[in-house]
Amino acid sequence: MHLLIFLLLGISAITINGASLVQITNFGTNPTHLHMFEYVPDTITYPRRLLLAVHFCTGSAQKMFDYNTIHTQADKYGFVVVYPETNRTGECWDVATSKALTRDGGSDPQGIISMVRNSIQRNRIDRSKVYVTGISSGAMMTNVLLAEYPDVFSGGSVFMGVPYTCFATESGGDPVGPQDAGWNNTCSSGAVTRTAKEWGNIVRNAYPRFRGLRPTVQLWHGALDTALNYHNFGEEIKMWTNVAGISQTPTFTDYPAANWTHTKYGRGQVEAHSFSNLGHELPVWGSGMIELMVSFFKLN
Repeated sequence: MHLLIFLLLGISAITINGASLVQITNFGTNPTHLHMFEYVPDTITYPRRLLLAVHFCTGSAQKMFDYNTIHTQADKYGFVVVYPETNRTGECWDVATSKALTRDGGSDPQGIISMVRNSIQRNRIDRSKVYVTGISSGAMMTNVLLAEYPDVFSGGSVFMGVPYTCFATESGGDPVGPQDAGWNNTCSSGAVTRTAKEWGNIVRNAYPRFRGLRPTVQLWHGALDTALNYHNFGEEIKMWTNVAGISQTPTFTDYPAANWTHTKYGRGQVEAHSFSNLGHELPVWGSGMIELMVSFFKLN
């Protein structure tokens, strides 16, 4: 009976024993043919909250689900998780083309936003409690979504990303087709530097009509990262502190563990976690990083 209801609603269940990762179809505008998966815990607590969890290159919704403990936190605290999935070769997200770097421009971000709005409506989510996190390529997408859709998200957590537009296609044009997400060696190697105001203006121009409260931002990066150079971490701090209208000088610093530096900016609108001994390998299993992300969003 439950399976019949799922099929009638355009929902394909991977498992149906209690809460499970479920595929949702016909979720709205989807120009790049993305897939939507959703995890709804057995008990949803009020106010109803949603977390979007965006996978890494070579990833999938299932891999993102299995890779970390987000869904166990969802069980514990009663929030919904949406897992988008790309069908592009290499499973990276488009964060490089002009379509991706334009609000409702006809690429991956627009399809992802359709998923979020679909889940908000079906699950009666409080629109002021919608958050996004991502790893690597998913972290880049997190920055894209925060810049282009500040009216949708109240906060974002970025595990090993780059600033918004840093990955813009180097040639200035788009890749050949939708299966090519584009790679920017200049950005990935840490060779892109702008002033805080320049980064801030780029974000503000992504949705110039927006006059509301900007999302809070949490940043994570390892100093030994050879995939997305650690320089990008400092550029992200410059960008998001400028967007928030606060100083780049931390107002709080502590050291949660060896090789781990945690800084806060302003009243905590932006916070950053830096690791002197880690590379492109965040979040680390069992380290408490996912729990800190959940706490940053006040999902707990």
